[in-house]
Amino acid sequence: MARRYGELRPAAILTLICVLMGMSAPLPAVAQGKARASICVVVPHFKDEYWLSVGFGLQEQAAQSRVDLLFYESGGYLALSRQIPLLETCLSNGVDAILLGAVSADAPKMLAAVKAASQTVPVLALVNALRAPDLAASIGVDWREMGEAVGAYLASRHPKGTAPVQVGFITGPKDSGWSPLLEDGLRQALVESSAEIVTTRHADTGLREQLREVEAVLAEIPDLDYVIGSAPAIEGAMGLAAQNVGNSPKLIATYISHSVRRGLQSGKVLAVPFDDPVAQGRLGVLAALRAINGEISPTLIGPDIRLIDTDNPDKDHLPLAPAGLVLAIE
Repeated sequence: MARRYGELRPAAILTLICVLMGMSAPLPAVAQGKARASICVVVPHFKDEYWLSVGFGLQEQAAQSRVDLLFYESGGYLALSRQIPLLETCLSNGVDAILLGAVSADAPKMLAAVKAASQTVPVLALVNALRAPDLAASIGVDWREMGEAVGAYLASRHPKGTAPVQVGFITGPKDSGWSPLLEDGLRQALVESSAEIVTTRHADTGLREQLREVEAVLAEIPDLDYVIGSAPAIEGAMGLAAQNVGNSPKLIATYISHSVRRGLQSGKVLAVPFDDPVAQGRLGVLAALRAINGEISPTLIGPDIRLIDTDNPDKDHLPLAPAGLVLAIE
């Protein structure tokens, strides 16, 4: 049976319980006798609402744990050359740990930069998979299981042997630390269904880039039955449907955002796998604090994945960042 998330060590389980109960975990000793720990957060961008919710979780837990955060945006998933120098920027600011939402899972220059930075402070992967042996911990969910959840949902609606349906798939870049895994899980789960992915598009996960791919897919195959896509892609598809632009296929999101949550509540989005990005942010701070004290976690730390559809009453209570959140980005 597939894991719902990486098996947590006892300390991590206690921490997660503390988070869910709104409690602060005990503060570890801070390196070099500093009064407050300092954690650097490097992410692809905050133009995707998903990352805003991760940032909110980071900010909330940092306030409870009396931690200073430095936020840096890399400029998108195609900005490897800009993300790598940010690790050195973090070190130059004298931080105690680095949380890295990597734009690439295994680019050699990225792995080399992580190895170099980890000689000074703990480096932890945040949300996106990063195949670096020098990591102190990885916080997130298995993106392959996110794809499996979507595929299993669609297979339950269209089991093998029923009338075929056509699917357009819009997702993130091919070398990102989440999109290839998600796609693999999705395709594997659709093997026993009558649904076929007939076109796939990859792009950075800003609304403009993903909307462009949605428009291209609908122009290429105007009679699609479904669009499965990233949160910005589904936001764009909902916008096109509201304008009555061409065909309006059924929509399934591959991860949550404020727009997707509204779509679930209104019935415009059928389903989404929910991986609680706010909790991931909170766990990131707690894992970084433990790493500062020398605790290394070899297993993935993260919340459970739940498939939320329009019939699930939980769709009205999915925790995300508050409206109008502004993060102090360096």
